Amino acid sequence: ATCGHGCKYGECMGPNKCKCFPGFTGKTCNQDLNECGLKPRPCEHRCMNTHGSYKCYCLNGYMLLPDGTCASSRTCAMVNCQYGCEEVKGEVQCLCPSGGLQLGPNRRTCIDIDECSTGRALCSYNRRCVNTFGSYYCKCQLGYELKYISGHYDCVDVNECVTNTHSCNLHAECLNTEGSFKCKCKLGYRGTGFDCA
Repeated sequence: ATCGHGCKYGECMGPNKCKCFPGFTGKTCNQDLNECGLKPRPCEHRCMNTHGSYKCYCLNGYMLLPDGTCASSRTCAMVNCQYGCEEVKGEVQCLCPSGGLQLGPNRRTCIDIDECSTGRALCSYNRRCVNTFGSYYCKCQLGYELKYISGHYDCVDVNECVTNTHSCNLHAECLNTEGSFKCKCKLGYRGTGFDCA
């Protein structure tokens, strides 16, 4: 079985047929599946879609149970949590539906953790971190694009001179570099390459 475009989050099952891992969809399994939009809904009250998965949380006054259902709780209602709560040894604690969120100073609302600036994110050397609410993802560095080459996805240099995405002067030559480009004024012209006279 060969899949010319590859299966980003899945495996190749037949000629250009991908079987996606849970939480992903698309011809090449490159899109996140929004489980919150599925019928029947996976959560009883509220649902937060995450990359490759989802998280359930409850309305105020309810407690999240392990099976994703919500149980009415007088103590939760009193605490007034943003995303439901849990009782630990008789003590009520507010919950955050994702590891990328933390309880705010009031211990009731959840605030985003910027994994990119705190260093919690793990991206390979040629990828940059993009923070999202409750999570993060890794994207190719500027000047690079994601391509399927010899059996896997990798970030490869964009040749701005070929794709015509450079900003060199009409009287300058474009020279491709790793992740960028340079401009050099043609013979008989002087300047930076972006301005030639």
